[in-house]
Amino acid sequence: MVLPSVELSSMSSSLTEKDRPIVQLLLNTGTCPRCVFRFCCVGSQTPYKRPYEDLMKELKEFLKNNPEKQDAVCSEVADPPYKRIKLENTEEGPDDLNRNGVLKQIPLVYEENTALESSAVKVCNVCLGILQEFCEVDFVKKVCQKVNSADYQFTSFVFSVSLPPQLSVRERAAWLLVKQEMGKLGLSLAKDDIVQLKEAYKWIIHPQLSEELGVPADGKSLFEVSVVFAHPETDEECHFLATACPDCFKPAKNKQSVFTRMAVIKALEKIKEEDFCKHFPCPPSSPKNFCVALEIQCNNGAVFVAGRYNKYSRNLPQTPWIIDGERKLESSVEELISEHLMAEFKADSFNFSSSGREDVDVRTLGNGRPFAIELVNPRRIHFTAEQMKGLQQTINNSSDKIQVRDLQLVTREAIGHMKEGEEEKTKTYSALIWTDKAIQKEDIAFLDDLKELKLDQKTPLRVLHRRPLAVRRRIIHTMKSEYIDEHHFRLYLKTQAGTYIKEFVHGDFGRTKPNIGSLLNRTADILELDVESVDVDWPPALDN
Repeated sequence: MVLPSVELSSMSSSLTEKDRPIVQLLLNTGTCPRCVFRFCCVGSQTPYKRPYEDLMKELKEFLKNNPEKQDAVCSEVADPPYKRIKLENTEEGPDDLNRNGVLKQIPLVYEENTALESSAVKVCNVCLGILQEFCEVDFVKKVCQKVNSADYQFTSFVFSVSLPPQLSVRERAAWLLVKQEMGKLGLSLAKDDIVQLKEAYKWIIHPQLSEELGVPADGKSLFEVSVVFAHPETDEECHFLATACPDCFKPAKNKQSVFTRMAVIKALEKIKEEDFCKHFPCPPSSPKNFCVALEIQCNNGAVFVAGRYNKYSRNLPQTPWIIDGERKLESSVEELISEHLMAEFKADSFNFSSSGREDVDVRTLGNGRPFAIELVNPRRIHFTAEQMKGLQQTINNSSDKIQVRDLQLVTREAIGHMKEGEEEKTKTYSALIWTDKAIQKEDIAFLDDLKELKLDQKTPLRVLHRRPLAVRRRIIHTMKSEYIDEHHFRLYLKTQAGTYIKEFVHGDFGRTKPNIGSLLNRTADILELDVESVDVDWPPALDN
């Protein structure tokens, strides 16, 4: 059976004669024109973008057309590709059920002065107004005003929308209604054939936002504009699902209601059609209220800045030193660098990482230690190389405790280079060592000849509160001693990354074996320690 096509004169898409009862049914039950198109599986974007009043008028005209007259002038055409309603030789569908498990019979008679005339001002019983007033120019301008007032830098945007959970319930009810009506025509409608509400909404809203903001919509954009819609009757309309499928609804942290979108969808997949129809009206009842736009938010993808830092103070931790809520020292390497980046990038927060860390009383010299900072939700993202150089100078002028070099923008993926093979990397140290017994130069000369010295280091006592207890094998690649006096010498060491140098000197009560004390057969302790180099070839060196 192939039905004649009846085209809407001003639309690029067409509705066929088999859509007539569906259009009439949905309009009579309070469904908006755009949702009518969705349930008629119109996959062309053009009709959805037309003004709401024009759509209502043209659907009325479509229903007024006499199909018998059309037969004489319309040739039979196959459904266009986007119309996926399946033709089947089915038997008569089940009896219509009402709230007691029976779908209501809806009169399919076009009455010009009844539901159709008033449907333009009613809240849609399927989309709750999402495809009505929230597609209008006033709402688009409201969204754009929010974006512009937030003062972000962006060259494209991605639009996301969060919908009230009961929209899935109402869509299920409307689908059951339409499926039954199509069954009478020997047709079937799979739920997946219906154009998704979010998809239709984005078809409408994307071009308007793009024109108003002056940048294209791009699904891969790092700048997100999101709208969260809510509806006051969500819990009331979803409550029957919690009774039918209690396992799907479990209280979750940070959730005001158990009726989340995913929980509702999961319950709808489990509940039987006849049970659904006993508890929820098909067609869905006319709602009292439109949805509300609860939140309009903007978010920029994180920006990553990398460089190398030198630390010249022996009283400065790498990260804030806070114990039991009490700050022990006034600043840190992390804060001295990040406060300027946060101000320039206008970010919400940051995450600091580095290639290893030094103790509060250890200096980091040479070319410095590689670090990276993730700047979360930055308003400003475009910086030239010269501007980054100026920002580096600002940081360096702000404190004599640290200096940074090679400051640059990097990608998230590039940060992985800093952590790759971290324990296989080498680090060079300079240690000032004290011994209890007097030493001569020849007493320490043998240290220079030790190569690839293997250590067994049990987790040091000083870090046991934050590191798991384990014995770690580490390697001292080379050592070079420099005699100072009878009780002091300096030792230069090239070691495997992750080696605890202080413990290698004093032994940590025998937890590190061998150690300088055991090698010299006397008590040894460390007075000063400097990191001379961190042999990680990242980030790329710049002409500073």
